[in-house]
Amino acid sequence: MARLSAGLVALLLLLAATGAGAHAFLDRTEPRVGGTVRTPPAQVTLWFTERLEPAYSRVKVVNAAGQQVDKADGSVDSNDPRMLRASLVPLGPGTYRVIWRVLSVDTHVTEGDFTFRVGS
Repeated sequence: MARLSAGLVALLLLLAATGAGAHAFLDRTEPRVGGTVRTPPAQVTLWFTERLEPAYSRVKVVNAAGQQVDKADGSVDSNDPRMLRASLVPLGPGTYRVIWRVLSVDTHVTEGDFTFRVGS
C-alpha cells in the first residue's frame, strides 16, 4: 500500500510540474527589454515559450505620455504561433512601454510590460 501511495504522489507531482510549464512566458523581444536603439524600430516583436491563441493575444505600445504609438495591428504571426508583433508609427527619441497580454493554446493567460528607449 505504501508503494502505491508513493507512486501516486510521484505521478501527481510529475503532472503538476508538466502543467506548470505550459504557460506562455515571454522568451525574448526586439527591441530588447530595457534596451536602447539608435534607429527607431518599425515594429516590436515578442517571442513566447508556447503557442498563442491569436484571438485573445494582444500587444500595445505607448509613449511616455501614455499615447498609443503602434498601428493597432498587433497580432500573432501566422507562420510562428509563438510570435506576437505590432507595427509602429515613426518614433522619436524617448522611452516606450510595450504592454502585452496573451492566452496560450492551453488556456493560460500571462501578461506583462517592458520598456525600450530610442536614443537621440
